This record gives sequence, structure tokens and C-alpha cells, in this order.
Amino acid sequence: MTAITDLGALHAMYGNPGAAATRKVAPRLTATYRTWIERARFCILSTVGPEGTDGSPRGDNGPVVTVLDDSTLALPDWQGNERIDSLRNIVRDGRVSLVFLVAGSHNAMRVNGTAIVTADPGLCARFARDGKQPRTVIVIAISEVYSQCARALIRSALWTSGDQSAGLPTVGDMLRDITNGDVDGTTYDEAWPARAAQTMW
Repeated sequence: MTAITDLGALHAMYGNPGAAATRKVAPRLTATYRTWIERARFCILSTVGPEGTDGSPRGDNGPVVTVLDDSTLALPDWQGNERIDSLRNIVRDGRVSLVFLVAGSHNAMRVNGTAIVTADPGLCARFARDGKQPRTVIVIAISEVYSQCARALIRSALWTSGDQSAGLPTVGDMLRDITNGDVDGTTYDEAWPARAAQTMW
């Protein structure tokens, strides 16, 4: 396998982007981009740090981010596994990217920018629910935002191919495998739903 290491050679294999592919990029939210992002309950947050890159799924039962203004998004850091990979990366290198998905839409929305992690009491309190609030909030300064065409989601039939999860290994199965049986995967899987229900927010 030979790697392409020269940009000239790479560009020679592709055409020029069409006008729509370049004109769609904006330095801040437009009215339509804002509407789209405010409908998204799910996104992938990508960060980079000294150890490498990290991609983290983020979801909520309403908008996954809050628009603070046309150049700023706020993403609450709800309960997780305490690894805080994304947060550690942002503290050391603020570059972030987000891909937003809306169930049923074949399009996606992309945001690139820089972020900080804050425990500002007023901002954390904005996300309070049922007496709980996030310990921190990721605040993203938008550098560029644009829509992503539908080809990837159409090719994958993500929203129309039905439930494909039958037969997949569970997290317990994976833990049993990677620990050579030291973790009781069945017990882990049985306990997880109740544990998650207590630590969702």
C-alpha cells in the first residue's frame, strides 16, 4: 500500500468543488443554520490533544447545544464514564469540530471552532433539570459552520434500514473479551440500565 503524501498528487485525483460546496461555509450561524442546529438532539464532538484525537457522541432529550449567540454554542457535559477525554483535550488544545444529526434528515451540519471548558455557575444553572445540572459546560466559538450533503446518509440508509442491532456484542461482551473474562459481562449488562437511569443527568 502506497500512501499519497503530496498535495499535488492528491488534488490531481479529484475535481474542483462546485460553487455550492464553497459558498455554503459561513463564519457564524445564519438563520437557517441556527434553525437546523437547534433541532439537533445528537452530535459528535471531535477534539485533539497530546495523546491524539477523540470523537465523543453527545445527546440530549432536547437541543444538544444551546445557541448563546450567532457565534457561540454551549454544550453541557452531562453524566458519563468520568474519563473526560474530550474535556482534557479542550483544556490543552481548544480546537474542536462537531457534526450534528437530526433523525430522519439525510443532511448533517458541521461546525469547526475553538472551545473552553467552564464551571461558571450561571451558565451551568441554565441547564438545570430535576435538581441536577452539569458540572461543566463546553463553550464553542464558531470559526465556520456549513451543511454537509446527503450522500453519506443516503448510502448508509441510516434512517431507513431498520434496526440492525440484532446479534451485536453488548458492552458486557466486549469487557469480558478485552479482560479475558476478568469482568463478568452478564452482570455488567444486567446492572447497567438501572445505573444509567440514576446517572442520566
